[in-house]
Amino acid sequence: MRRVLLIGTGEVGAKHADALTRAEGMYLVGVADPRPDAVPPTGVPLLARWGTALDALAPDVVVVATPPGIALEAARAAARSGATVLVEKPATLDPSALVPAAEDGRIFVAFQPHFAPGLAELLDRAPAVRRADVTLVCRRDRGYYRTWRTRYATAGGVLHQQAIHGLALALRLLPPSPITSCTAGVRRIRQWAESEDHIIAQAVIEGGSVLTVDARVDSDQPRRHELTLHLEDGRTLHVRGRNLEAGLGDPARAPSDLDLRQALYRALPAGDAGPHHPSLFPLPALRRTLEVIDHVYRSAHEVPEAGSAA
Repeated sequence: MRRVLLIGTGEVGAKHADALTRAEGMYLVGVADPRPDAVPPTGVPLLARWGTALDALAPDVVVVATPPGIALEAARAAARSGATVLVEKPATLDPSALVPAAEDGRIFVAFQPHFAPGLAELLDRAPAVRRADVTLVCRRDRGYYRTWRTRYATAGGVLHQQAIHGLALALRLLPPSPITSCTAGVRRIRQWAESEDHIIAQAVIEGGSVLTVDARVDSDQPRRHELTLHLEDGRTLHVRGRNLEAGLGDPARAPSDLDLRQALYRALPAGDAGPHHPSLFPLPALRRTLEVIDHVYRSAHEVPEAGSAA
């Protein structure tokens, strides 16, 4: 039985708390949060400081579900204590913060949709991809944009918070070459936060591969987050779902969020042991995704709302 500490009790932390209490082989020994948004499960102690919790509880596994400004520091401290760490995306908004540290080999980023049907096999065989199209359509209401999510500097934009699941998967399959050109436009329609409501981007990678993004969080259309892969051999693969959860399989048989989280927990190695599951996203590999996101935002221009003056 692996002893688990959860750091953070927000929207995502509550999902982890529920999943961990149902996960075979996992025992939630504590929750750490100085200002908890949710009550821990019955019988699970709440501690105000994660440093104190690490010392007092000596967990085998730590799940970090805090805002990006806190997450990387907490994850690295937990890894230095000897725990295996799962940190929620995006972990940090600053790609330069991911200069490799000795403890990073124990840290993985939480991308539970990457455990959807067929994706482990896809990552294992890594087919040559000439174009990857990421599409996100969802609705985020005013209540989502509160406290740390109000400002870009503390929450990032749509690409950090919403579309990163598809972007990270695409960038693990595209060539790891520099971007040679990038065009992007952003729309801020509702003005509820510094983050945009809609972003469209195209990045060309050295060698000719292309990444496109169409991500919006102001839509009343059915929610979907999908990735279309155009392979060099002429085939097209579709990773489908509200959040990629159908993978390459039948959308009608897509696993639940709970199933995907539990698959992610099961794949976590013990200590320094391996091999790692192909769908686990190691922390050092996140830097490529954050660099591309940063490049897109630096290239972006404001697109005026329809009918307004340019």
